[in-house]
Amino acid sequence: MKKTIIRGASLIVLLTTGSIACKDSFLDVAPTGQLVSSLLTSKDGLEGLLISAYAQLNGRGYSQTASSTNWLYGSIMGGDANKGSDPSDFNGITPFETYQITAANSELNARWNALYEGVSRANSVLRTVPNAVATVTDAVKLRLTGEARFLRGLYYFDLKRTFNMVPYIDETVDYGAGITEVQNNVDIWPQIEADFKFAYDNLPAAQTQAGQANKWAAASYLAKVYMHEKKYAEAKALFDLIIASGTTSNGKKYGLVPQYAQIFNAANENNEETIFSTQNVANAGSSDAASNDLNLNYPYSGVIGPGCCDFFKPSFDLANSFRTDATGLPIDVAQTNGAYDSPTNELKSDLGLLPSDAFTPDTRTVDPRLDHTVGRRGIPYLDWGPFTSAWTRNQLFGGPYSTKKYVYYLAQQSQVGDVSNWTKGWSATNVVLMRYADVLLLAAEAEVEVGSVETARRYVNLVRARAANPAGFVKTAAGAPAANYVVSQYPATTFASKDAARAAVRFERKLELAEEGHRFFDLVRWGIAAPALNAFLTYEKTKLPNAYSGAAFVAGKNEYLPLPQTQIDLQSTSILKQNPGY
Repeated sequence: MKKTIIRGASLIVLLTTGSIACKDSFLDVAPTGQLVSSLLTSKDGLEGLLISAYAQLNGRGYSQTASSTNWLYGSIMGGDANKGSDPSDFNGITPFETYQITAANSELNARWNALYEGVSRANSVLRTVPNAVATVTDAVKLRLTGEARFLRGLYYFDLKRTFNMVPYIDETVDYGAGITEVQNNVDIWPQIEADFKFAYDNLPAAQTQAGQANKWAAASYLAKVYMHEKKYAEAKALFDLIIASGTTSNGKKYGLVPQYAQIFNAANENNEETIFSTQNVANAGSSDAASNDLNLNYPYSGVIGPGCCDFFKPSFDLANSFRTDATGLPIDVAQTNGAYDSPTNELKSDLGLLPSDAFTPDTRTVDPRLDHTVGRRGIPYLDWGPFTSAWTRNQLFGGPYSTKKYVYYLAQQSQVGDVSNWTKGWSATNVVLMRYADVLLLAAEAEVEVGSVETARRYVNLVRARAANPAGFVKTAAGAPAANYVVSQYPATTFASKDAARAAVRFERKLELAEEGHRFFDLVRWGIAAPALNAFLTYEKTKLPNAYSGAAFVAGKNEYLPLPQTQIDLQSTSILKQNPGY
């Protein structure tokens, strides 16, 4: 017997046998293209939710400035770099370098949305794990919870450092269940601590994938949170454990890679110095799998990589900071008089020169990390050839230098540069968000405050000894050092007092971690952002007056950014209170 059933626009003809009273319930199928709880509560479903929480580290879907790499919020705002490119190109980020940001700035809203998207994805994992199917073991559920809480802690860590007072949303609050009523009137450091502490206590040291957070990554971030809170004794106790026993997720004892440049080389990822990094892949069918947060920051050249766009240009002040005296020590480690920025000591540059104009290279002594950080004229730029001013864009607005860390090599271009989007600036290079040198220097800070200045000196000298490795110097085609590289370890006399030791450790963070998104947050937590950044502005304005017109850092205001006006308008001023001064 034939039975015809019409449902919607579909005509379904069934061949049946026997009575026409047969059941047709098998025609009622679940909607396709939608997630259902039974899929999400399986092990694979839960792992997929967790991967989505990791994926948001790149700020996907919002802006290249929104990610956890903090190249805008940590480095440009910290004086490591100038905005670069042309004044009219991506001009929404210009106010960040001049500290003239308003609550209406669209990049602010992108940052807020990207970080809270990460929080939301972590909360989705935490909300779903308790409903896992019976085949998901308790050990797996505990690991998933630990990783999700680590990620939530990391997203809130950046929200706290960017905006200070922000609403704390956990997995118990959702749309239609009070999320729009959460105020920003409670300091969230305790909640951030709790997330990292849970992850430290419950995550394994070894993970299946190198990119997964492990217990030691959680310990490292927890100790960094303590440093922000000035809980130096608690931080020191954790750093002692991390330095003695910490390992990467893929089982390597924490250590410094022998050559500085190898930290940023895509061929040497997930090494012993990597505590936590983004994980990216190129040419997987969609550029979404690659990193796009740094895709604007390549030299402006049809020769190098994507040929775009020369944002994120190292500042004059940063380049000068790498000047050393004849013994290999910084010219002005205490940063008391800006000696490295004086006309006598500042590096020669080709600002305003045409590519064809004569240029006299600077032959004075410099820290070799300079030429792993700053692309400057005449020095080999990885394996792309000697850097030239033809590779810079609008030098009078951004300066003569180009960023160098995390730019891929010519030999790697076909594997690392993603070709599925408008520029090969999307790349497979992982970006390290925390590395062991960062931990050593934070530990040195803690030692200065509550421990031993001699131990602090030993930690700093480990970092400087790696910088002094001649095998890691930038070389000319003939194999000779490309510049006059001299760097040495600190003698005990430099650490003779607590104040001197503190200044040396802080300056070492500026050099070692330059353009890695740390500087602004360091200056704020040290309580010296206003004097340090106004001194920077005074000098940088002499070189780039158009870029820094009207720039000034206001103490008590610019340490934190305004809450996006869009967010306040969505919820009302009775819910979200704006930061002081905005």
